[in-house]
Amino acid sequence: MLLLSLDTTTPVGSVALLRNTVLLSEVNCDSSLTYSERLLPALHYILETQGLESRDIDAFALAVGPGSFTGIRIGVSTIKSLALASGKLVAPVSSLDAYAMKLHMDRGERLVCPFLDAKKGEVYSALFESQGGQIKEIIAQGAYSPDDILSRLPSNRIIGFIGNGVSVYREKIVSTLKDKARLSSRTLFIAREVGLLGNKALKDNRGVQSGDVKPLYFRKSQAEEKHQ
Repeated sequence: MLLLSLDTTTPVGSVALLRNTVLLSEVNCDSSLTYSERLLPALHYILETQGLESRDIDAFALAVGPGSFTGIRIGVSTIKSLALASGKLVAPVSSLDAYAMKLHMDRGERLVCPFLDAKKGEVYSALFESQGGQIKEIIAQGAYSPDDILSRLPSNRIIGFIGNGVSVYREKIVSTLKDKARLSSRTLFIAREVGLLGNKALKDNRGVQSGDVKPLYFRKSQAEEKHQ
């Protein structure tokens, strides 16, 4: 199965092409350019270098959030258009799930806490644990104050942290968990992990039609708050 996956939930965006679980091509870009400017060229590059057209793709995977409202909307609309035109299924993936997989695969961390800067003094976060080859959600995904999520974490176990919120709240993480905190220096590109999670979802018959792809928000956007 040829699977095209993408992540636009933060400025650190990426696009990947996988054949089942094998990575064939990947474009990673941390740029000040908007996704309106850089996403379609990245998709075109992936397909062109593999000698493919969009109709050759068997399915799609997408990080639907949480993250930047604008980035999520562009990613969702792009994948919905591609899936609608081709009639192929989409596997929606949580960006937090993808970060947890990335850190577990790269460093073998047993407990992983993604920490994404949600602005307004909040983070998108959760706690995951590797159990029997599966990554289980231990603390629910959501928007938290840093103090709130950190107070919920076990203080006697080593926990790996990953995400753009780690640099923002580094001192708070370390002062709370002391030597139990492991702050990842890995890149934050997750299209490959989105693809791997999407591949599993599709095999488990959890793919959806283009019209059923929904963004994953844990709070209202600034624009929605203004219109209340």
